Amino acid sequence: MRVIPTKLSEVRIVEPDVFGDRRGFFMESYHDVKWSDLGVGYAFVQDNHSLSVEAGVLRGLHYQLAPKAQTKLVRVVAGAVYDVAVDIRPGSPTFGQWVGVILSAWNKRQLLVPKGFAHGFCTLVPNTEVLYKVDEYYSPEHDRGILWSDPALGIDWPVTDPILSDKDRGLPRLQDAELDP
Repeated sequence: MRVIPTKLSEVRIVEPDVFGDRRGFFMESYHDVKWSDLGVGYAFVQDNHSLSVEAGVLRGLHYQLAPKAQTKLVRVVAGAVYDVAVDIRPGSPTFGQWVGVILSAWNKRQLLVPKGFAHGFCTLVPNTEVLYKVDEYYSPEHDRGILWSDPALGIDWPVTDPILSDKDRGLPRLQDAELDP
């Protein structure tokens, strides 16, 4: 397994070891001890699974406030996404900066999105399934988000007119979002 840094040092790409032959492949998508030894171990408590039936579905940018903030470990088991993490930690030298990575069933990469970062993704192909682990349970009272198209962020999404939920369409810009101090 390899841990690859991104331009936002806390956000990391994880490439698992994949063992393939004519039957298919085997990989450990998560191993607590191995991950801890590499400095990316977390006590995950919940797994989430989403299906997006069309290409161009955009989910995000989502986060939870403390004390229910979440670290996420994101992977794609069918299809492909453009996955984005945005630093929303006030006072951080990289506040408002983002990183985008293609995650797919083919490259088997995973993205580690720590607490203090908003997360979102856009599907690149139909019938894309995303699985992600979180280290804190979902809490509607702490659930927040930032508008995907906030010009202050300048995220280079692969779509201009995405398929959005009503909730995501109405999210505030970063300057108006409620953030942890």
